[in-house]
Amino acid sequence: MSTTGASADPPPSSRTGSGKGDPLAALGSLPGVAESVESVRKAVDRVYGHRVMRRRSNEITSEAALRGARGSAALSGADWALEEVRRRTDFGADGEARTMGAALRLTAEAGQLLSVWRQSPLRVLARLHLVAAADKAGHVGRPRQEGEPVDEPLVGLELPGAAEMHGRLDGLAELVIAGSSAPALVTAAVVHGELLALRPFASHNGLVARTAERIVLVGSGLDPKAVCPAEVGHAELGREAYLAALEGYVSGTPEGMAAWIAHCGRAVELGARESTAVCEALQRGAA
Repeated sequence: MSTTGASADPPPSSRTGSGKGDPLAALGSLPGVAESVESVRKAVDRVYGHRVMRRRSNEITSEAALRGARGSAALSGADWALEEVRRRTDFGADGEARTMGAALRLTAEAGQLLSVWRQSPLRVLARLHLVAAADKAGHVGRPRQEGEPVDEPLVGLELPGAAEMHGRLDGLAELVIAGSSAPALVTAAVVHGELLALRPFASHNGLVARTAERIVLVGSGLDPKAVCPAEVGHAELGREAYLAALEGYVSGTPEGMAAWIAHCGRAVELGARESTAVCEALQRGAA
């Protein structure tokens, strides 16, 4: 991938087998990406180094899962207060409730799929959609075919045709299976951005994309206890900024790609900050 010039480059997943080596690693050399990676590492180290994590990490993980699901659902149109998510038991009453229920199911499922991701990412993505769309009839658990509609109203980007989508999805899977020397943040951002750009399923693509990002961050070892929920940060940064950064990814330009990676990095930092605050609250309560 070229790192200069104004013309758009094709997305990384469309260039496997092109003789360009490790395209994800190349993204790590874009301006500002190394700084984002370092900033994320410091934020993650901060929460993992908190004294409460040594004694009550399971509680932090559970709280991060809940807050992450809430954040992901907010970006998909179900912006509920955290206490409302805790209180509710019925997630099938209306559209927002079903979105929240799907986000909670995906967060719970993600931890069960970590070992499968590197060997069979397409299988994982199909499983995630099946879990998310459990209350829907029709074509669930498989990528869309030509002519099938996509219900993703909050992402207004041009929808790739089914043939292009399948090719790029296969390319993304090849990148994941082949592995990369790229930092986990770069890989997670590309997986997230590509799935949102492609919208491979008939519904719930945003929720699935953000869960896949979580799987990469946790499975890579950057956040092994899943206590730095990027979904929290994406929600805090806001839908407008999220979609603007996504447009940068879709543009394929070095500047756009770097901006998307930086946006995802900031989201991880905010997720880490959220869990650090939870640690502080638990410490005050124990004092």
